[in-house]
Amino acid sequence: MPKLAIIFGLVLNALGVAAFIATGATHLTALIPSIFGTIIFLCGILAVVRPGWRKHVMHVAAMFGLFGTLGGLGMGLPKLGMVLAGTAQRPVAVVMQISMGLIALVFLSLCVKSFIDARRARPENYGK
Repeated sequence: MPKLAIIFGLVLNALGVAAFIATGATHLTALIPSIFGTIIFLCGILAVVRPGWRKHVMHVAAMFGLFGTLGGLGMGLPKLGMVLAGTAQRPVAVVMQISMGLIALVFLSLCVKSFIDARRARPENYGK
């Protein structure tokens, strides 16, 4: 899972930079996906460098995956109709919000699956 956190962190960072460039490098809020990406990336790096911290930092990464999902989809989906109708004020922002939400959702889903698999693999769970 730490390697996936690194990858998803880099993807979110790239999304933030792309959004910033797409908005003419004038709206700093376009870098919000990069904030989430940096935190998730750093959690992945910490999990690799400090294996004893892996469980804790991966839970932090999952929490930021949850925040990214709720923030991205929560902000973007209500405005999707306006984008499709061509009446949205900032359609690039809406597309980036939804993209961030979906990327974070995939990451969060993989985290939850990993946590469940790790729980089932514990020795005290054998035979149950």
